[in-house]
Amino acid sequence: MQITQENVDAQNALLKIKIGTEDYASKFDQALKNYRKQVSMPGFREGKVPMGIVKKRYGKSLLADELNRLLNDSIQGYISENKLQVLGSPIPSDSHEEKGDWDNPSDFEFVYELGLAPELEVKINKKNKFDYNTIKVDDMLIDKQVAEIARRYGKLSDVEKAGKSDLLVGDFVELDENDEVKAGGIMNQSTISLDGMDKDVQKVFTGAKVGDEKVVDPHKVSRDHDDLARMLGVSHEAVHHLAGNVKFIVREIKHMEPAEVNQEFFDKLFGEGNVKSEEEFRAKIKEDLENGFAQDSDQLFKRDITNKLIEQYNPSLPDAFLKKWIQMTNEKPITAEEVERDYEQYSKGLQWQLIFNSLLSSKAIEVKQEEVVEKTKTLLASQYAQYGMPAPEDKELTEGAMKVLSNQDEGRKVYDMIYDEKLVDFVRNNASVKDKEVSYDKFVELASQG
Repeated sequence: MQITQENVDAQNALLKIKIGTEDYASKFDQALKNYRKQVSMPGFREGKVPMGIVKKRYGKSLLADELNRLLNDSIQGYISENKLQVLGSPIPSDSHEEKGDWDNPSDFEFVYELGLAPELEVKINKKNKFDYNTIKVDDMLIDKQVAEIARRYGKLSDVEKAGKSDLLVGDFVELDENDEVKAGGIMNQSTISLDGMDKDVQKVFTGAKVGDEKVVDPHKVSRDHDDLARMLGVSHEAVHHLAGNVKFIVREIKHMEPAEVNQEFFDKLFGEGNVKSEEEFRAKIKEDLENGFAQDSDQLFKRDITNKLIEQYNPSLPDAFLKKWIQMTNEKPITAEEVERDYEQYSKGLQWQLIFNSLLSSKAIEVKQEEVVEKTKTLLASQYAQYGMPAPEDKELTEGAMKVLSNQDEGRKVYDMIYDEKLVDFVRNNASVKDKEVSYDKFVELASQG
C-alpha cells in the first residue's frame, strides 16, 4: 500500500491511496469462506454453496467492505503517524475517479479530501479586556421575588371574572383561515396563566367569564414552542406549522391568593426558627438571588470571551470542504442551501473549538480526573440537599459519581461544566476584567444581544 499527500493549499489536501492485491487478498478470501458457511441457497446444503457462486453473487459487496475497513484504518493511521490536525473527517474526492476493476479485482487507487486546521497559538494577557457583569439585587428586585414566592405558596379559589393575573382552565380549538372550527384540527384542554403575559392578550381575557369564547393567536399565549406544544397536546414540530388562530373556551377561572408573609410562612420555607423576621427573609432572598445570578454572569462572561477571541484570532477554515463534509456526513439528507443557511453558526462554533483547543494544548486550562469525580460528588450531594436528604458517606457518594461518569453523555456534561469554570477563572486571573454592576433589565438586554 502506498499513501501520498498532496497539499492543495494551506488548509486543503488530497490523500492518494494505492492498494495492491497483496494488501487485501488474504482477508478477502477469508471473508468469502466465512460468508460461504452461512449462505443458504435452494439446491445446496447450508455451507456447501460452491465458492464460485458465492463470489459471483456476494464478492463485490464483501470486497467493498474489506477495502473500506482497510482504507479507514490506513487513513487514520496516516493522520496519527503524521500528526495531521484535520477538521471533520476525510471524504472521497468527487473530482477524482477511483481506479480499479471490481469485476476482476487487482490494484485500486482512491483519492480522499482532507480539511486541515490552521496553526494557532492563543495567548490571554492584560491586553485582553473584558467586562464581567453582575446583576444589582436591589429592593425592587427583592420585592418582585417576595411577591412571586408568596404567590407560589398561595391558595387557588374560583372567581366569576378573570383578572390580569388569574389562571384560566379551558379548551383550545384550532381554527381555519376564516376563524371557523378546522375539521380534524387540534382540540385540547389546558390552562392559560395571564400573569406576565402579553398585554394585548391580557386585555382579551380580562373580565372573561365561564363559558366565554376568545379567539387568539396561539403563539401569543405561550412562552415558546415547547410551552405551546404542551398547551395544545401536540409535538414540538407540529406547532411550527400552526399558522391560524385558536379559540379558547373558558371552563374555570382560578384566582391565586398570595400567602401571607409571616412567621408561619418563613417556617414553611426555611424550617422552624431559621428565619425570624421579614428583614432576615429579605436578606435570605437577596443571597439566593445573588447566588442564582452568579451562574448567569459566568455564562454571559463566557459568551463575551468567546466572541472577542473569535474576533481577535479569526481562525481560517477550509469552508468549501467543511460544507461538503457536513452535507455528506449528516444523518439525515440535507441540501446545500440548508448547509449554507446554518454554516455561519457552525463555523463560529468550530472556530471557538480551535481557540479553546489551543488553550488546552498550552496547558493554560487543565482538568484532571480527580477533579471531575469531586465535582460529580458535589453535584450529587446538592441533589440530596434539594430533597432535604443528607448526603451519603463518601464511599457511597464516590461510587455514585463513578456510575454517573460511566454514562458518556453525563460525563461530558460534567467535563464541560468544569472547563467552563476554569475558562472563567483563567481569564479573570490573566486578562483585564472590569467588574460592572447593572440592573436586572440591563442584564437581560445584554444577554439578549447574542
